[in-house]
Amino acid sequence: MEIIKTLPVWLDKTHPNFIRWERARNISVERGKFVKLILEQHCELRNLTILDLGSGEGGTSKVLSDNNFVISTDINLFRLRRQKENFRLRKSFQANAIELPFADSTFDLVIIQDVIEHIENLHQLYKEVVRVLKADGMIYLSTPNRLSIINFISDPHWGTPIISILNRKLLRKYFIRYFRKSEFNRKDIPQLLSLKRLWNLFSDRFEIRIMTNFSVDELFRENKGIVWSDFHLSLINLLKRIKADKIVRRISNNNYGFVNKYLTPTFYLVMKKKCV
Repeated sequence: MEIIKTLPVWLDKTHPNFIRWERARNISVERGKFVKLILEQHCELRNLTILDLGSGEGGTSKVLSDNNFVISTDINLFRLRRQKENFRLRKSFQANAIELPFADSTFDLVIIQDVIEHIENLHQLYKEVVRVLKADGMIYLSTPNRLSIINFISDPHWGTPIISILNRKLLRKYFIRYFRKSEFNRKDIPQLLSLKRLWNLFSDRFEIRIMTNFSVDELFRENKGIVWSDFHLSLINLLKRIKADKIVRRISNNNYGFVNKYLTPTFYLVMKKKCV
């Protein structure tokens, strides 16, 4: 493993996003527990071979490794080193999501947790995931909704209005160049995806299940593994204070329709490979 000379931007305490990133790191295991709760509704989480793609702090890999063989991958060596220090994960590799160093049909399950929005070549990612999944394999995928009015008011990555609908080119040109100069050359600048884009990418080969009802219930049960931005935390507290949480529960659904296209802030999807 190469020597890391400088701290990554997400550990820079002077960065405007530091508190948001720190919260996400601190609830890494809680986020993993939430992933486990969703997956347990669709399969028996035991004796599976699992790929945690872009595993970040490693909390999800840690949680799922109790009864399964989990391989944690990330493109960032610093994160992999932290995983080993914090969780002593048995199998972790530096890997690019669009060029995976694994044989065909290796995994029962691939975790893509808040990663896909950071990857430019989505079709290559899709091809690699399909390749390494077994014939009856599954994907867990979570990612912020590009068209959600909630994210339009405050982007989940930048905490700024309007940014959520911009592509990478416009983000660099009009936002990062002036407000986040130190990140101009980042290779993983997030570009959010719509439900339609995800559907077009995966629906030919996968049966897609949207898990909005479950995530909303967990949200108002104060599951600590879901939200970490100031805006979203404040919004949830407001909804509960004015007792609007009942309305949110009533209108939430798992359908490919208006609510999930334009209101749901984060997609939680479980996708099972279709028999060919």
